[in-house]
Amino acid sequence: MRRFVLIGSIFLALAAPAGGVTGSGLYGVVMRGPVTPVCVAEQPCSKPAAGVRLAFARHGTVKTVVTSSVGRYRVALAPGTYAVSTGASVRIGRGLEPRTVVVPAGWKRQAFSIDTGIR
Repeated sequence: MRRFVLIGSIFLALAAPAGGVTGSGLYGVVMRGPVTPVCVAEQPCSKPAAGVRLAFARHGTVKTVVTSSVGRYRVALAPGTYAVSTGASVRIGRGLEPRTVVVPAGWKRQAFSIDTGIR
C-alpha cells in the first residue's frame, strides 16, 4: 500500500504543471498553422511550434523561453501585464497571438498560436 501511495504521489506531482512550485508564471503550448494551403477534415491544420523563442516584456525587462520539441513552454514571471513576441524580425501572416498576456498571482495555462500566412 505504501508503494502505491508513493507512486501515486509522484504521478500527481509530475502531472501538475506547477506541482509543488511556488511563484507565478505561464505554461502551455505554442502551435503554428496553417501548415498546408488546404486543410483536410481528417488531418490537423496546425502543428506544435518547436524551438520558438518567446519574449515576455514588462517595464523594460524581457524574459525569454524556448519551446520544447512538442511546442511546450514554462516561464516564471511576476504578476502583471506583458507584451509577448517571438523576436522574429520578419512577421509572416498575423504572427503570434495573443500579443499581450496577464499573469496572475500563481500559474496560468496560456496557449499561443503563430499564423504561418499560408493561404
